[in-house]
Amino acid sequence: MSGPQCIKNPPTLNSASGIGNLQEIGGLSSYVTGSVDSKLAILLISDVFGYEAPLLRKLADKVAAAGYLVVVPDFFYGEPLDREKHDIQTWFKDHGTDKGCEDAKAVVEHLKSKGVSAIGASGFCWGGMTVSKLAKHESTIGAAVILHPGPITVDEINEVKVPTAILAAENDHIFPPDQAKLLSAALSAKSEVENFVKIFPGVEHGWTVRYNVEDESAVKAAEEAHSDMLNWFTKFIK
Repeated sequence: MSGPQCIKNPPTLNSASGIGNLQEIGGLSSYVTGSVDSKLAILLISDVFGYEAPLLRKLADKVAAAGYLVVVPDFFYGEPLDREKHDIQTWFKDHGTDKGCEDAKAVVEHLKSKGVSAIGASGFCWGGMTVSKLAKHESTIGAAVILHPGPITVDEINEVKVPTAILAAENDHIFPPDQAKLLSAALSAKSEVENFVKIFPGVEHGWTVRYNVEDESAVKAAEEAHSDMLNWFTKFIK
């Protein structure tokens, strides 16, 4: 998880980015966008750079425009990875995905207490690993999308209980295509769990939320992944 690809192309964080607003959801400061009256919610779980990443919030706004209430919590309690400030290995030890999963459950419970009836979860890198843990609990979320995750194992994916999509990069040392294929085979063997695994050619780890907005091909690849994610939620979160 601490390889160079994981921390490549850090975003310029902007707490004011996006058209939504900040609220406390389940004890976490969260970027919230979309109709507060929607009974359908999507939880977006960031990579190590956190919930103030402008392209992540732009994606949240896009998902909200499809009719969902979208929540992007700050799972790092105001301390996203900063390569200038943090020892990377120490940061990862202090910000584990098990804790992320427990925090996400609290967010989900809060949303359900407010009348939300169905919730999907999508995660990027660190967030993808957290979502894979959430997907073991069908009472928590109804569908999962995992994008360029950290090193999820076959044993972990075998515990998934909700419809799960994995969007992987062709050029990814952290979650290489061979691993995506292994997880695809494991998911396909679980006839009770609908699944979708796609390997995007010519892209690197982080391509869906850390792309160069001036690179037309990078934008196109990211938007294709966004569309696949949204289609998955449209199918299962209703």
